Amino acid sequence: MAPTIGEQASTLLVRKIPIADPTRVFLGDVIVLKDPDNSENHLVRRLAATEGYEMVSKDEKDEPFVLEKDQCWVLADNDKLKPKEAKDSRLFGPVSMTDIVGRVIYSLRTAVDHGPVLNSHYSMRKDSSLLEIELDVNDMMKNHKA
Repeated sequence: MAPTIGEQASTLLVRKIPIADPTRVFLGDVIVLKDPDNSENHLVRRLAATEGYEMVSKDEKDEPFVLEKDQCWVLADNDKLKPKEAKDSRLFGPVSMTDIVGRVIYSLRTAVDHGPVLNSHYSMRKDSSLLEIELDVNDMMKNHKA
């Protein structure tokens, strides 16, 4: 998810989302989801499309399709990666909204390099009060593994 999260390991503050739907996660949000290849693992990706969106490939051989109910499309932020390296929906296809675990709201890379994750306008407004009241960067630093 570089450059959003960083190249090296980061400590992430994730707001858990018990039921992911279009009223709780929004296009542009950085989300944590179950890895479609291994549900024991998690991926951090950006929510790019939800149900009803028409998906059109750059490859003319691929037929356009519309995301069905409770489906979403996720992408890695790193433009330098080829689709097969990015491990996102370009590789494994649509993902169920039920596989979304939460939204990343803060990233701690180092003691001097940390801050809120840029999400959709709606999510930034929803999460701002949580960050102001609940966030303790010093406590996050104690558990951070650099």
